[in-house]
Amino acid sequence: MQVEEKSRTVGSLAGEPPETVLPPGVTDEADALPVRFDAVLQPRTTLGPRSFLLFMAVFGTINFIAGVAFVLIGSWPVFVLAALDILLVYYAYRMNFYASRRYETIRLTDEFLTVLRVSPSGQRRRTRFQPYWLQIQMDDPPQPDSALVLRSHGRELEIGKFLTPAEKLDLAAALTAELKRLNAGTRPDDGQLI
Repeated sequence: MQVEEKSRTVGSLAGEPPETVLPPGVTDEADALPVRFDAVLQPRTTLGPRSFLLFMAVFGTINFIAGVAFVLIGSWPVFVLAALDILLVYYAYRMNFYASRRYETIRLTDEFLTVLRVSPSGQRRRTRFQPYWLQIQMDDPPQPDSALVLRSHGRELEIGKFLTPAEKLDLAAALTAELKRLNAGTRPDDGQLI
């Protein structure tokens, strides 16, 4: 199998490895199967690139003017603190942009539910579940700290940690409905029995 030859397994269970680290560019033979459910989950960013530049220009200008005003009245350390303030805000937003490069894909086929996590650095981790035994657990109504958890054969995986509680509940409902159709033996498009 091409994927397992080029991948490193994390964890150990008989049969399919629970989690596999995939090198960039490696595809999966399960990608050729018909997809019943496909979702890409990404964290929201606070500002887009253009808005970030505008915000930093306004924020930096205000801090610079305030710093110069304090220098003129003899409080030069305030200017240093204003410059440090600009650098810290810039760094915080850059870290936010970096973290927002991560994403998760959830793909359901007749044979597997595959969760592919891609870190901000590009590292890919694939976790597979057999869909017929899969349980999806989510608080209803959701609480701010509610987790969306996939469970099967003694393994569990929390997905969509960066989603809002309402988004997690919507994802859980959509995925549960598609799993019920799969387990009932119907096609996703027309509801007809296979």
